[in-house]
Amino acid sequence: MSKYEIIIYWDKEDEIYIAEVPELQGCLAHGNSYDEALVNVKDAIQLWLDTAREFGDPIPEAKGHRLVYA
Repeated sequence: MSKYEIIIYWDKEDEIYIAEVPELQGCLAHGNSYDEALVNVKDAIQLWLDTAREFGDPIPEAKGHRLVYA
């Protein structure tokens, strides 16, 4: 899997962790724990990439600056 930046933060209102991938527009996931959010967002990244390939959409090159930031 490519090395896309993942930002994970706690959402106090919904009481869940949110994981976002800024380089892949609309790619995000959530979980009840930090680790669950990380696993879920890795699945979301793969689905995002698979869908982009299926439709011939451009895939951004991973910057690879930060892998996980919380």
